[in-house]
Amino acid sequence: METVPLTGLEELDEHLDELVENPNIDLNDKLFDHVELQLTDANIPPLIPRFLPRLTTVLQQYQQDPAILASLSIKLLQPVSFTQILSLASEDSLIQALRSPAPSANILAMTVIEKASRTPADAAILSNMPLLVSDFVRRWLASPHVEVGQKGGIVLGNLLDIDCELPPPPPPSSSSDMSQAIVLRKSPGQGKLWRRIFSDRDIYRLILDICSGRHPDTAADERQLTLAQGRLLRILPRLAALSFHAVTRSDIPSPVPSHLTNGARAAYEENQRQRTADSLLHFAALRMVDRRDRLMHLSLVDFFEGFVSLMRPGLTEYSPYKVETVRALLREATTQDAELRAALLSLPDRIVPEEAEELRRWLREVLPGEAVRVGGGHE
Repeated sequence: METVPLTGLEELDEHLDELVENPNIDLNDKLFDHVELQLTDANIPPLIPRFLPRLTTVLQQYQQDPAILASLSIKLLQPVSFTQILSLASEDSLIQALRSPAPSANILAMTVIEKASRTPADAAILSNMPLLVSDFVRRWLASPHVEVGQKGGIVLGNLLDIDCELPPPPPPSSSSDMSQAIVLRKSPGQGKLWRRIFSDRDIYRLILDICSGRHPDTAADERQLTLAQGRLLRILPRLAALSFHAVTRSDIPSPVPSHLTNGARAAYEENQRQRTADSLLHFAALRMVDRRDRLMHLSLVDFFEGFVSLMRPGLTEYSPYKVETVRALLREATTQDAELRAALLSLPDRIVPEEAEELRRWLREVLPGEAVRVGGGHE
């Protein structure tokens, strides 16, 4: 079957040349849309060297919302590897795109960074770009745009998956496909990106400061703070499933969250001095959220439900350390939170019946002494 020829390519060539010379002229949106709608897996490869270098040049200079430029670029980038892209776009240009106020530019940069999740070697290359990693993390947490936060969470999870040094778990024995959503790698990674994020003091403290309201991006913006906290809570169960030790151990102390003030802050600081463990999981689950904020408390309950369910044997590795850590975490979290305790105890009633008994056994282990619902009643 003959290939249908693309139309508008010559016109796009001329328009891109004009934009390279003068990036302030108006974009011909209809022309960009017309060409993009014709692109397929088969006809994209020869167009990459023809258009992508000039699109990159224009994007670096364009001062308006680059949505139409970013859309075509993302389409052309589909078959291009991370290392190939780095020959077209520098680390500085990606940082520039992440710092742009335009969400389309942020998502374009994150799409490029996501390419590093294809192989452990690419993830290791990314780990050697601390400024890029730092700006990516900041944009993920601090963007006011929901779509940017969602994209960043998916990208970070995929990157840390492919980079995880642990072997991938075996297929689940239950009917759940949850583990398939959290484990993509086929073999162990190099762990370099994990160390960059969890052991690099600047990047790790950036996460803590943004989510505690101690960073300029969130200190004076309550909505932005809740967005950042929600994004961290959503990704933590997946990270705990990938590397439980990484999220439960740290030698970098966490800051006092901004909602803990006056007497509450003093009590918190005294409690911190007595604590022998500090970690991203403990900070986010026990300290970060102001439980007086109804919506954030609901987000915290959702987090615990997802976290406890995902930590159960059969979905993630069983170990005495994990059991004791989860048990201690739940003990402290539920001590003065009856709503959270009730939500966890009723969780088996709200999942598919084939998994309910397995979850009940797990809750009995990590919530000892509690009555877990069985078939609508109590044990």
